Amino acid sequence: MVNFCSENEFILDQEAEVSDWIRGTIMSEGYKLGEITFVFCDDSYLLEINKEFLQHDTYTDIISFDYSLGKEVHGEIYISIERVQENAVEFETQFRDELHRVIIHGVLHLCGYNDKETNDKVLMRTRENECLLARNFL
Repeated sequence: MVNFCSENEFILDQEAEVSDWIRGTIMSEGYKLGEITFVFCDDSYLLEINKEFLQHDTYTDIISFDYSLGKEVHGEIYISIERVQENAVEFETQFRDELHRVIIHGVLHLCGYNDKETNDKVLMRTRENECLLARNFL
């Protein structure tokens, strides 16, 4: 089950389609969907989570907490809508596309992908792009 909630006024368009896309991505990685909760928030909300749980005093667009059990994916994914909006402008892309990239980035983390090392970043970005191309909704 995929849950979407918001700590601000943001409402995700096409929730059912995004949920199906997430489920399909998880299955394509050889995992089963358990329960994932997405929390859309602002920069200050995510900054406090970053400080409290990761001891980082920096803004970020996403933080994921992995509670997976074996091959069953469970987790919480927090996304700063403000940061996604700024990234969309910086990377000259549509907000929706950047949001989908961040959503699937979090899902890929729950499927075991990392992005700390250069090779891992390249693999993560490649898989993100593949997942974005596989969307059958827009």
